[in-house]
Amino acid sequence: MATPHINAKDNDFAKTVLMPGDPLRAKFIAETFLEDAVQVNSVRGILGYTGTYKGKKVSVMASGMGCPSIGIYSYELYAFYGVENIIRIGSAGAITEKLKIRDIVAGIGSNTNSNFADQYGMPGTLAPTADYTLLSTAVESAKEKGIDMKVGNLLCSDTFYSEGGKEESILWSKMGTMAVEMESTALYLTAARLGKRALALVTISDHLITGEETTAEERQNTFTQMMEIALETAVKMYDK
Repeated sequence: MATPHINAKDNDFAKTVLMPGDPLRAKFIAETFLEDAVQVNSVRGILGYTGTYKGKKVSVMASGMGCPSIGIYSYELYAFYGVENIIRIGSAGAITEKLKIRDIVAGIGSNTNSNFADQYGMPGTLAPTADYTLLSTAVESAKEKGIDMKVGNLLCSDTFYSEGGKEESILWSKMGTMAVEMESTALYLTAARLGKRALALVTISDHLITGEETTAEERQNTFTQMMEIALETAVKMYDK
């Protein structure tokens, strides 16, 4: 069933979809980790692939940048393609000295300055959170691989070039927020509304406190530990 933004056929997607922001990162994952990978989407350059990992069907598709973009793609995957689990695998900026470049963070919660939740008309404040089963499975997978993955709150921001700058980040950091990215809130809320599962895993690509950063090529091709955690989690979810 084609949608306005995905031209895949029924059953083209696996139960679990890994979702990087960058289409080239989706291509890299498919070519590096999946066996017999087939491209199933290319609308608007948003590349999607399905193959197998350790004998289990797994998909990977880009989300683009920001809440509106991942909100569209995650909704269509959940609602029209029978996808049950989406694991965002992206980059983030550290806003705490507890993190260093290339550390991996699993977002248990998603603080935000986005108005994405306004559409639901709730009589209070929604708190976007990860699915516990996905989160605990990812933590288990990281431990099995000997990876010290952190778990904590993310800040999902609608602004990349924020007028508030470093001072704004410090305020979030004081409340225990670990890193800033741009998609987790929309993903978590869409999953909650549709009764599905979602988790955001991010690798620290730059540090807003120390000024360290990685290159675009490094972000595309070297965040393999995060990718492997997500793939192992996808395989385990077949038994959940």
